[in-house]
Amino acid sequence: MSVVQPYEYHGYAMDTEITIKIMDRDNHLAIDGAKDEINRLEKKLSRFIESSEISRINNSAGKEAVNVSSETLDLLSEAKKISEISLGAFDITAAPLIDLWKNSRIYGTPDKESIRRALSLVDQRDLILDNKKNKAFLKKSGQMIDLGGIGKGYAGDCCIKKLKEGGISSAFLNIGGNVCTLGKRKDGKFFRVGIRHPRKKDALMGALEVSELSGKSVVTSGDYERCFIDKEGKRVHHIIDISKGMPACSGLISVSVIHKSGMIADALSTAVFAAGIKKGKGFIEEVKGAEAILMDVDQSIFVTKGIRKSFQAASEKEIKTI
Repeated sequence: MSVVQPYEYHGYAMDTEITIKIMDRDNHLAIDGAKDEINRLEKKLSRFIESSEISRINNSAGKEAVNVSSETLDLLSEAKKISEISLGAFDITAAPLIDLWKNSRIYGTPDKESIRRALSLVDQRDLILDNKKNKAFLKKSGQMIDLGGIGKGYAGDCCIKKLKEGGISSAFLNIGGNVCTLGKRKDGKFFRVGIRHPRKKDALMGALEVSELSGKSVVTSGDYERCFIDKEGKRVHHIIDISKGMPACSGLISVSVIHKSGMIADALSTAVFAAGIKKGKGFIEEVKGAEAILMDVDQSIFVTKGIRKSFQAASEKEIKTI
């Protein structure tokens, strides 16, 4: 009896690499549906596409409210809720700060005045949503929404939904470190998701067995992606500490959040990374069903109680439960 090999797709969208594996049958139509869904969402939600709904909101900042789809309005509403839960550690209006530090690779460390100006534009409370009229409005000119910390997780959720609709019962999806699983492996075992080691090239920190209890999505935020070392030898990365207007320096170097919703896991991993273990633990406890795996600057590993038995470290180093 021959073994059916997974049907795989490897591509690039949303400024990242994408892998889709269908385990139960060779169904390119289901893959096409997932690919089309990712492209649809990128066109709607990317601030770097001029015709997107997010770009229209950004371009009208300080001027007028713009009509958006119910889907976009719902996503923005969820983002605001997570911002409130995380006490502002996650904020989709952080685009001015993100751009400032992204450009520092070329122009050097921003001065205090540039940071102050950018910070004055960051406040999710200035994003006004009108659910009755399906309108969104940013109060101040120059304010911008960036969904980089939640959009890929949301896209993963939508793709899993598409695969289900296509009759798929077993699949694995990775959108730039945002992992979503559907069902079990074909041998009946749970999927195992490897967690990349943030300081060792081509090595894992460990692996997590993903079950119904531990959640279906695993999203990792770390200081090793989209980073560079500046002239002073400091690591500059893309996750911003909103309270300071600087790349986050919370004592953490990797945060993986596990939840049934990839969207929630995506946003929460960003917030916990920026806030650190103590505050981040509180954020996780606020969200029902959320679990996490964290590594600090000393490369100590911390896991929440709900997944302690599901996570296996790659080394003999002690795992601390929080």
